[in-house]
Amino acid sequence: MTDLDTSEELVRPRRHRRRRRRRSRFGSFVAVVLSLAVVGSLLAGIYYGGSALLNSINDVFGEAEDYPGPGSGEVSVTIEEGATIRAMGATLFEAGVVASEDAFIEAADDNPQATSIQPGNYVLALEMRASDAVAALVSGEGGQRVSLPEGYRVRQVLARLAEESGFAEADLQAALDAATLPEYAEGDPEGFLFPATYELGGETTPESLVASMLERFDQTAQQVSLSDGAAALDLTARQVVTVASIIQREVSREEDMPRVAEVIYNRLSGACEANGVPEQRLQMDSTVHYAVDDYSSVYTTPEMRQVDSPYNTYVVSGLPPGPIASPGEAALSAALNPTREGNCYFVAVDLETGETAFAVTSDDHAANEARLEEYCRESDRC
Repeated sequence: MTDLDTSEELVRPRRHRRRRRRRSRFGSFVAVVLSLAVVGSLLAGIYYGGSALLNSINDVFGEAEDYPGPGSGEVSVTIEEGATIRAMGATLFEAGVVASEDAFIEAADDNPQATSIQPGNYVLALEMRASDAVAALVSGEGGQRVSLPEGYRVRQVLARLAEESGFAEADLQAALDAATLPEYAEGDPEGFLFPATYELGGETTPESLVASMLERFDQTAQQVSLSDGAAALDLTARQVVTVASIIQREVSREEDMPRVAEVIYNRLSGACEANGVPEQRLQMDSTVHYAVDDYSSVYTTPEMRQVDSPYNTYVVSGLPPGPIASPGEAALSAALNPTREGNCYFVAVDLETGETAFAVTSDDHAANEARLEEYCRESDRC
């Protein structure tokens, strides 16, 4: 009996120990799984965090984003006075010219002439390679241009330049006041700012811009032999420029210009008095428009034609005191080479095409005016 009791007591502890060992293995397994999960999370964190860090480092130290070029379209940009290379890059990036500021800075660092980039207005392509953008600014080839049409008076020229160039109109006027005019201009720049296309980028200043216009006039005057041609007509160079400015304002087609020149000279000489033109009066609407500074219509009103001004050729005989606009080369050439057809009148009969009819007598002129009236009944241009 005693042995049996003893055996039971010995067996129970052994069974108890086996059950504890089973629970211990399961706990270890769970612990291992949890440990692996923690390690995996740490590794994943290291991986993704490291990747983000590497990407950030690459963004800082990697190659700057750049367009392949050559780009397309056009966009106007302004390089401000005193702008740094970084500021230029920011301007071009915001305008869509370059893909990044850094690409422009790197390209500028690689171009020794980048420090010579001048302030001004430029027209560049969109999505340019940064190195091409730098080269365009360095050369000034991307400089903005302004086109001045024939027939503008000084006030209109300066307003157009100020609008397109960004220069203050007061600075342009000051440059004009200080400029050296042709001697025969008699100190008046009206008519001598030659109509053409001018560069605005690079080193352009108000002074250089005005000088360019006067230089172009001088070149054209030499090409058409202005001084010699004026002497052959027994006129001064300034008077010929005045005639050319009236021609420029009166007709648009070059083939009509020599014929208008003849009408002007025939009226000035008195040759048209027998055909109804009184007292050598030009009676040109263009001179009245100049006198009243109103270009809202191709016509003048009876009130306009009574204005008290030496430029009102309806009431004052002879040429006006000076040019009324900037003539182009064709008008200057026409003023020196009038036709010899005996015409005393002209009138535009088609305001869309600029077709102009000429006449010797007042009766023929009245017939041409009837053509204009018929045209106006069907056109809203009148």
